[in-house]
This record gives sequence, C-alpha cells and structure tokens, in this order.
Amino acid sequence: MEESFVPASIPPEDRAPEAWCFAFRGDQLLVAPDGGATRVPSLSELSGLDLPVVVEHFLGVSLQHGPCYAVELATEAEAPAGMAFHGLRQLYGRMDEDLLWIGGRGVQIVNWRRDHQYCGRCGSRSRSHPEERAMVCDRCQTMVFPRLSPAVIVLVRRGDRMLLARNHRFPPGRYSIIAGFVEPGETLEEAVVREVREEVGLRLRDLRYFGSQSWPFPHSLMLGFVAEHAGGEIRLEDGELADAGWYGPENLPDLPDGLSISRRLIDWFLSGGTAP
Repeated sequence: MEESFVPASIPPEDRAPEAWCFAFRGDQLLVAPDGGATRVPSLSELSGLDLPVVVEHFLGVSLQHGPCYAVELATEAEAPAGMAFHGLRQLYGRMDEDLLWIGGRGVQIVNWRRDHQYCGRCGSRSRSHPEERAMVCDRCQTMVFPRLSPAVIVLVRRGDRMLLARNHRFPPGRYSIIAGFVEPGETLEEAVVREVREEVGLRLRDLRYFGSQSWPFPHSLMLGFVAEHAGGEIRLEDGELADAGWYGPENLPDLPDGLSISRRLIDWFLSGGTAP
C-alpha cells in the first residue's frame, strides 16, 4: 500500500501560505464552497480572517495536497462570510476524501490536546512537548500521547445471508453489522466473539481479518472481520439492539453510507464475498 500522508508534529521553518488549514470549533470544521464541492481554507486565508485561534498543530504532509495544519478555534468563533462550520460526517461526498480523512486526523489531535491540559496524575498544568506529539507535566513528568479506542466490527455470514442489526441510536430503518469496543485484556478476536455472543447470542467460526479504518468519532480505530455462523439462533441479549436478522440482496434494509468500514464489508459480501 502506497503511503499518501506523512505525519509529523514539528512544523517546517518555512510556513507554506498555501498549506491546508483544518480549523475546528469543537468538532465542526470551517469550510468554504469550491464550485460544486467544499474545501478548507489555506493558512494565508485563515490568517486574514478575524478568528480567535487557541492553538495550531502541524499534522504532516499529504503527498497529493501538501502541508496540512489543524487549528483549534475558541467556542465563540463565528464563520466568516461565505464559509460555514460542519461536522465531518456531513461533509462526506462534498469534500475530497483524502482531505476529509486528514480532517479526521486533525480533529482527534485538536480534541486530545484540549482534553489533556492538566495532568491526570497530579493535576498540574501540562504543556505541549517540543519534539513529540505529547502533553507533558512539568511537575511529575507524566507524558500523555494521543489515545485511540480500538473497536471491532464483523460481518457474520450464514450461507447467502448476512447478519444485520438495528441499534436504538440509528436513524429510522437503518441497519448495519455488529460492532463494539475492545475491553482491557482482550485480543481482537476475543472481542469479536464476545460482542456477537452478547448482542445476538450467536457462535462464530472461521474468523478472518478484513481491514481497518480510522474513525474519528471521536477517536476510534475500527478493525473489521468476517466470520461464519457456527450455531445458535438470534436472541437480542443486552438491550442495545432494537432488531436483528439475516438479509440477502433481495431484502436489504437502509444501509450505512460509504464513509464507514461497515459499508465496505457489506458491499464486499454483496459483490460475492471472496476471501478478504
């Protein structure tokens, strides 16, 4: 797989004015119209706007788009004329996908720094480490790096059917595949087996890795799997799901959009489901 983005925390000495600037007010990104699409402003554009900047982070270099920065804006920031704040999920399909995922990297770093301004061990003020992507406490020297919450997601097959489920939090009619967070002490495979057992009461076999996806809502890493149904009937066990069942191409419900690895897994199954 070719590398498309080179992450870095120390900015170059020469700040390229055309560098992309992902400016966030909370979890919302400042964007501007670009023909029929949407773009983020450049550093030079942002510097000409009267916006309350809290802190700036250098993200690294996109091999397609060049240097990229993320900026935390104060909560009272208002969008300049001709621009607007939108959540990243709202921008899917409206923004270049590579830039969208760089924005996902940026919002995680902005939120991490904002949430770790004080040491979790001694309560003293923390500061940015000058050479690493870390917050460091001058009093007890505790260092905190950006954290990820690993989660597993699995497409379960039974012949020509796949297991789809509806979470209570989903939009009306929306179904997806089983997912959940990895607990301390678990392997990824153990987490998959536990989640499926807890949510629908099924047993699995032939568990195989499919792929992964950064999921910045707010700071997850999704690890996808495929498994075969090994036994049991669907029973909604823990109250998290509103419904679940076996589906094929002829009776599909409303599905997740193409932004998520869940849709990639579903599309893989619908295209014939050869070995991942």
